[in-house]
Amino acid sequence: MRGSDTGRMASGNSRKKADADSFREFDASQLYCPKCKRAVPVRKRLLLVLSDGDKYEYLCAFCSESVGTKIDKNRKPSNIIR
Repeated sequence: MRGSDTGRMASGNSRKKADADSFREFDASQLYCPKCKRAVPVRKRLLLVLSDGDKYEYLCAFCSESVGTKIDKNRKPSNIIR
């Protein structure tokens, strides 16, 4: 390999890693609501604070029906005071 080829490979690998990191966690903007029978905008509400992450519930913006949940594992560990 030539020196310029090595540089291109390194930048290509870092670009792939950056793309993968940007889509590791995402929030839904619309989900299917069984009550409204269509895809609707959703609101995200904190449901539980768990040791392995925060559990969120997605609610229909029109009828407030629960349409899904998500556990966000990216939060920083909290210190428990006893």
